[in-house]
Amino acid sequence: MNLKKAYFIVFLVLFIDQVSKIYVKTHFFLEEKVEVLPWFNIFFIENEGMAWGAKIPGQYGKLVLTLFRIIAVAGIGFWLWDSVKKQSSKILIVAIALILAGAFGNIIDSVFYGVIFNHSDGQVATLFSKDNYGTFFHGNVVDMIDLPIWQGVLPNWVPVYGGEYFKFFNAIFNIADMAISTGVGMLIVFNKKAFGK
Repeated sequence: MNLKKAYFIVFLVLFIDQVSKIYVKTHFFLEEKVEVLPWFNIFFIENEGMAWGAKIPGQYGKLVLTLFRIIAVAGIGFWLWDSVKKQSSKILIVAIALILAGAFGNIIDSVFYGVIFNHSDGQVATLFSKDNYGTFFHGNVVDMIDLPIWQGVLPNWVPVYGGEYFKFFNAIFNIADMAISTGVGMLIVFNKKAFGK
């Protein structure tokens, strides 16, 4: 696979990710939920930190996280370029392209969303608002995909959690997160084909 095709994957995923985030941000209140199917909701939340809402503590935690993401994306970008140059397997190149697109998509939120949107708390946000909610490098990542595939009270015979309410799948994520997860999954499942050379 050549670099042009790999970049096409990156830009396509990035485009879908950003269009979906901007649409949700400019049409939904924070924590508004719309049921699309019984197992699929659009549920708008904002993530200030890493996966599952984890944060780096301290005044500069968000800045450190964003700078780390930028350095990681530069490294992944070089890995993609190097893999294409070495004519690595198609699976490896597609996986790296997906990971790069996902990481870059979340960086855009972190770097720019704080200065191009106003807040979404109790109102629908406005794109290119003069009343921005943050500063450069301090934006929140927009998440909206909620897949409550199954939820209910577990039978009492289930160890540890028996008799308690349980929801599967509990995480709320976005297209960028899906791309990263798919790329990493491809590297795990197709490890021998991906790194065969």
